[in-house]
Amino acid sequence: MNQPNRIIRLQAVMHKTGLSKSSVYRLSNDQNSDFPAAVRLSQAAVGWRESEVDAWIQSRRVAA
Repeated sequence: MNQPNRIIRLQAVMHKTGLSKSSVYRLSNDQNSDFPAAVRLSQAAVGWRESEVDAWIQSRRVAA
């Protein structure tokens, strides 16, 4: 069961989306992309809201 605001780390985002590390970071930092922005967890760590990643994946399925 997914928690609505659960934060997932890079490996989980890569697994869910099928994207590479560089693609996740590139899309996440691109102002023109609809990919979810990373959430800063500490000075050296980021994560992504799982619900936003899931919504992004779902939007890809609808568009395809």
